[in-house]
Amino acid sequence: MTTVVFTHGTGVREPHLTALLTRVASGLAAADPRVRLTAYDWGGPHGARLAADGASIPAAPGAGTGRGTGDPDDGDGTEEWARLYEDPTAELVTVPGGAGPRVTPPGAAFPDERPRSLLREIAARGEPRADALGPGLPEAAAELARSALLGPAAEALDQETLALVLARALTATVIAARLAADSPVQSGGDARDTAVAALAERLGAAPAGTGRGPLLRTAGRPLVRLGSRYAVRRRRALTDAAHPAAGDILKYLARGEAMRQGLRDLVAALEPPVVLVGHSLGGIISLDTLISGPLPGVELLVTVGSQGPFLYETGALPSLAHPDPLPAHVPPWLNLYDRRDLLGYAAEPLFPGRADDIATDSRQPFPVAHSAYWTDPAVYRAIGERLP
Repeated sequence: MTTVVFTHGTGVREPHLTALLTRVASGLAAADPRVRLTAYDWGGPHGARLAADGASIPAAPGAGTGRGTGDPDDGDGTEEWARLYEDPTAELVTVPGGAGPRVTPPGAAFPDERPRSLLREIAARGEPRADALGPGLPEAAAELARSALLGPAAEALDQETLALVLARALTATVIAARLAADSPVQSGGDARDTAVAALAERLGAAPAGTGRGPLLRTAGRPLVRLGSRYAVRRRRALTDAAHPAAGDILKYLARGEAMRQGLRDLVAALEPPVVLVGHSLGGIISLDTLISGPLPGVELLVTVGSQGPFLYETGALPSLAHPDPLPAHVPPWLNLYDRRDLLGYAAEPLFPGRADDIATDSRQPFPVAHSAYWTDPAVYRAIGERLP
């Protein structure tokens, strides 16, 4: 039986670690039921802490930076989704701008009455087809049902378009909340679009294959170009020294031997064959530990959304400097990266014949893409095909 040692990335602590491991265990079991998963929780004993309770951090100066995402946008709506995650109501605000209000005949229901009622129904009963988004949908629906933005949008838009706009607002609200909580598991673009289609149908749009046609074709792309640039209003993990993620990286690069030794000790107690799977900084730790000396029984290294190749090329990887080659004792290396993940790097061009790259596409913008690997079946298939 193959043992997979999963090494988590920056900033992951309980209860997020257990949730992440549960998802990874499920995905690996689907790829190969023989796999036994064990975790290397380096964050608990070795992760960064603010020893003086953040005394070194100046007070935040207020609103966001106004920087763009830098995401590639090849026409599938990724950039618009990035902006919706920053402000889930942005489309509701923007869509009615160029349309005049519809005239409501005397005695007729106001245009927003039915959508508000349907939103309250979702708040009360949920929507099982959107469960992949994670928790928070009922609360998001209840909040949107009370929104003052719904009235003008309902006056300006037809029922089908309004349903899609509301469905995207709900979906973006749930994903944005998980992003704000630094959840290490995010839904991919397919799960997101399936949820949008299901919610739009609940909100009055025609089912897929009827009326306007398959909702999945339009669910993933907001109907308008949102006017404002995507701005990060909260300091994100890799740029905020108050967050453990930034501290984890700095601490590893300065004093990483304890993290590497912890992985050596864990592997030494396991029956071979062993596979190391590392996400983000976990991939750096796994790679660096293998380079620093043989780990008997380890037959495969898998890095996912990791910065190891970048650190090597820039001379910052502790155990190996460019252009030195990988030591012969390093086992085969599978490196997966999402082309939209700005923290995922290619290894094969630097280590030809020693590392194999597989590019994935969650169809999510950064930074969601960095946590969407573990809901992507392609990731588990790629790993499952290489397991000893």
